[in-house]
Amino acid sequence: MNTRPLTLMAVHAHPDDEATSTGGILARYTAEGMRTVLVTCTDGGCGDGPGGAKPGEPGHDPAAIAAMRRKELEASCAILKISHLEMLDYADSGMMGWPTNDAPGSFWQTPVEEGAARLADLIRHYEPDVVVTYDENGFYGHPDHIQANRITMAALALTARTPKVYWTTAPRAMMQRFGEVMREFDPSAPEPDPAEAAAMAKIGLPDEEITTWVDVSAFGAQKFDALAAHASQGENIFFLRMGQERFTELMGVETFVRVQDSTGAALPENDLFAGLR
Repeated sequence: MNTRPLTLMAVHAHPDDEATSTGGILARYTAEGMRTVLVTCTDGGCGDGPGGAKPGEPGHDPAAIAAMRRKELEASCAILKISHLEMLDYADSGMMGWPTNDAPGSFWQTPVEEGAARLADLIRHYEPDVVVTYDENGFYGHPDHIQANRITMAALALTARTPKVYWTTAPRAMMQRFGEVMREFDPSAPEPDPAEAAAMAKIGLPDEEITTWVDVSAFGAQKFDALAAHASQGENIFFLRMGQERFTELMGVETFVRVQDSTGAALPENDLFAGLR
């Protein structure tokens, strides 16, 4: 008799990504007795240094930043009560177009086959019933998010074991609402240029294309606190300015597209484990 617990595996690019789009499901499913596994692919070394220093600027020490961000990630995992943290520890590639994209050892430069083989070993070990990662564009075009999608889908092809696979997404109406809230909290912020606005309008999906809506509002405080644990990146984390109540109001439902399924669970669904319990 198989006594292995139902298992969720989330594959993310950087420390702090786990809290933004999947903090709610990680907290919720842990609370419901599932085993939760977080795989973080990079060390986060291209994150902000002291005073907001960016890569290549004075005061930006990638090794020191990576060490600090690992501690923050461990604190976030403790808040969300994640069962297991696995780090692949590739070098952070930075935003698309940064020189760090081309650095030897960066995640973006890592052959997909190499990363997929390492992730496949973890999939064989944990035997997840549900795997969550980004879509093929990494949600908004970040190279490490794109690479996380590539190695995840390649690893799944190698193992052929997971009943349900999801990509994170957001309703476009919600993305528009985020823009309105950002301007509310920072009225002096300039309007995005037309090219940037057009790119932003393509992020996420129309409501009717989203397959899975998971209510995580009961775990809003955990999700907010997990994000706040990444204090070194606080200047980049707009959501923290809202306060916990407003944050939960806007971030209390996490949305996904189901891309693989062997359960036959009906769509749309409100549970990643529909058809498995």
